[in-house]
Amino acid sequence: MAPEALYIHVPYCASKCLYCDFDSRSCRDAAALDRYAAQLSGCLRALGERGALAGCRTAYLGGGTPSLLGDRLPGIVRLVRACCPRLVELTCEANPESMGDGLAGALAAAGATRVSLGVQSLDDRELRALGRLHSSSRALDALDAVRAAGLDASIDLMCGIPHQTSDSWRATLEAAVEAGAGHVSVYPLTIEEGTPFARRVAAGALPEPDEDLQAWCMEEARRVLGAAGLTPYEVASYALPGKECRHNIAYWTGVPYLGLGRSAASMLDADAYRSLRGALGLPAAGGRASRLRFVQLGDGFPLPPAPAGDGPGYEVEELDAAEAAAEDLMLGMRMTRGVDAGLLARTADVLGAAPVEAAVRRALDRGLAAWREEGRGRRLAPTERGWLQGNELFSIMWDLASGD
Repeated sequence: MAPEALYIHVPYCASKCLYCDFDSRSCRDAAALDRYAAQLSGCLRALGERGALAGCRTAYLGGGTPSLLGDRLPGIVRLVRACCPRLVELTCEANPESMGDGLAGALAAAGATRVSLGVQSLDDRELRALGRLHSSSRALDALDAVRAAGLDASIDLMCGIPHQTSDSWRATLEAAVEAGAGHVSVYPLTIEEGTPFARRVAAGALPEPDEDLQAWCMEEARRVLGAAGLTPYEVASYALPGKECRHNIAYWTGVPYLGLGRSAASMLDADAYRSLRGALGLPAAGGRASRLRFVQLGDGFPLPPAPAGDGPGYEVEELDAAEAAAEDLMLGMRMTRGVDAGLLARTADVLGAAPVEAAVRRALDRGLAAWREEGRGRRLAPTERGWLQGNELFSIMWDLASGD
């Protein structure tokens, strides 16, 4: 199948946060941002002319900090719209400090439908500890601007960060609800190798995140956000009815997607991979590949042809039919709704009914999943325990690929 979701990576930030290991670099050079916007635009036009993006239903500009592009960003949004005529959702990530006057309105006018703000906390002391550039008041002002422009507003929040307490976490959640966020993603802080936080932990200057506090924070988020009508639809995200991020859902439901930009990830079936191989400069696929995942390693964009030495380059993972089927089950169990009987039946056709039934029984017996009635059918969905012990549940499904 052709790509149905498009991800574009903007690898620039105003500064690098102390905890961040994402592929991004600090950049305040207008000429570098101009070059990036021009190269991306050329690639999008070339793919659009080939019809490669005609099937895309969602697009997501992430990073890094796409809003750092300033008035270049609405032009890119308009171009994405032109190249992806079937879009129903277009999201731009932004940081509060780079949501300048008028940017939200310009994005809405260009065709964006959502803005995802990297808020992380609404406590100024916690924001300083993370190395964030914005204040809590600036974050709330940016959220107001997004909503005033008629865009759906999403925010990211982080728990288990330095100086955070149960009271400050609850206050952040309540402030987010009061400010009118329609979508909230909640993540526990992890100490990633190579970051300033990792060096501070190694030196004894910063404690490891308190896992008990993080678990409580995740449960409290479910309680506070749920009471405000934001229900969890996947393991890390909550939304008001109709405000779920369709692009997020695409990742967990086997929808083929294409990523552009350094470190951007893609997932295509073998036929779509072969059809785009020449345009993207991808290596040949093996004969047994059913699904291919690939990550761009280099700078630049494949179309128009990149200058010598500036090609994209890729790391490619080939999945056979069994691995693709097991992956669909594993990813589907990230969703609160779980997986339907149809997906289980299709998986059984590939992997065999007995192994799939045994995996389902293990998940049920361990209290990680339960059957839930829905309409005229039923779905296998994660329980509260399965939500908190997701790695165990995901492992049960993924092990089907190897017959374990």
